[in-house]
Amino acid sequence: MSPAISIPALFILILTLLLSPRASAQTFTSCNPLNTTTCPSNPALSTNHTFNLLTSSFSDSAWNATAGTLTYPPTGADFTIATRGDAPTIQSKFYLFGGECEVWLRAAPGQGVVSSIVLQSDDLDEVDWELVGGNNTHVQSNYFGKGNTTSYDRALWHPVADPQKDFHNYTTRWTHEQLEWFIDGAPVRTLKYGDANGGKNFPQTPMNVRIGVWAAGDKDNNNYTVEWAGGKTDYGKGPYTMSVSSVRVRDFSSGKEYSYGDTSGSWESIKIAPGNSTISDELNKPPPMTASQRWNHLSQGAKVGVGSAVGASCVLMVLLAAVYCVRQRRAGRRERALADGRFESETRELMEYRAKMAKGGFAISSREV
Repeated sequence: MSPAISIPALFILILTLLLSPRASAQTFTSCNPLNTTTCPSNPALSTNHTFNLLTSSFSDSAWNATAGTLTYPPTGADFTIATRGDAPTIQSKFYLFGGECEVWLRAAPGQGVVSSIVLQSDDLDEVDWELVGGNNTHVQSNYFGKGNTTSYDRALWHPVADPQKDFHNYTTRWTHEQLEWFIDGAPVRTLKYGDANGGKNFPQTPMNVRIGVWAAGDKDNNNYTVEWAGGKTDYGKGPYTMSVSSVRVRDFSSGKEYSYGDTSGSWESIKIAPGNSTISDELNKPPPMTASQRWNHLSQGAKVGVGSAVGASCVLMVLLAAVYCVRQRRAGRRERALADGRFESETRELMEYRAKMAKGGFAISSREV
């Protein structure tokens, strides 16, 4: 027989489960397809793409920055809590319908500070990585289905060395059959569809990607959230920075966009619109060609034409330069002749003056004094 649980202890346990934080306080939805069929469609990624943040920034065509700004030092993208209220987050404009999300991340340190990698759908299916700033030995994986928070027994903790000091690879792989979590390429957790309340709590609808850092230990949060985060956040000891060096995303489906066919929230109800993903087209658009690349792409006839035009331009420039030089030389000779004339005139006047001086022509008499 199991030991009895007192009424106060049972009440505290239930209250803890009900008020414990969700995996991320930054999750939300602007239109829930469980309540209406008029929600806007989800733009599909429909490709595999890597955002290398060591050499570039998050593309504006694919991401929105919310609740703060990012900086880009040589180590990648920095998400920093500098003052109370900061919660810098990047959210993808694209959605995955099955896929992979791989993030190289160094967690923010600090008591009560939580670094998050979240996949979330409009109907609040959710898959999480949570890295608590005061825990330097473990990170947390979690999931939710349709915003169901009736229980908080889904979170698991996984060992990892110095997540606030070193970059680690956190990957989620998601199909309609199962969810997998990996750390540095090694599998640490697998969730089968049927094991999530018979599939009812299994994340299965198109999800976007959200990466950010937030102060779960803020004094305005409830005690259970603060306790889960390791204690209250001391902003005076900040700033607290999470760094991301790379994000790779892969959509297992293909099409232009995803929409909900009804309000069931099942993956079978999702409609895939045919066509090209505008975000995929933008991400895969080739960079502008260099001058040498543009030259190499010209036909032989075009190259001959360009060469002839350049040659003619060079000849014309030489002729114009020659004419200019001749004119300048002529103008110079005229100016020299005028200068020589002035010099000869001034020399004659000087010689006449000296001659008169020698003859006393400019002597001053005593009468004039």
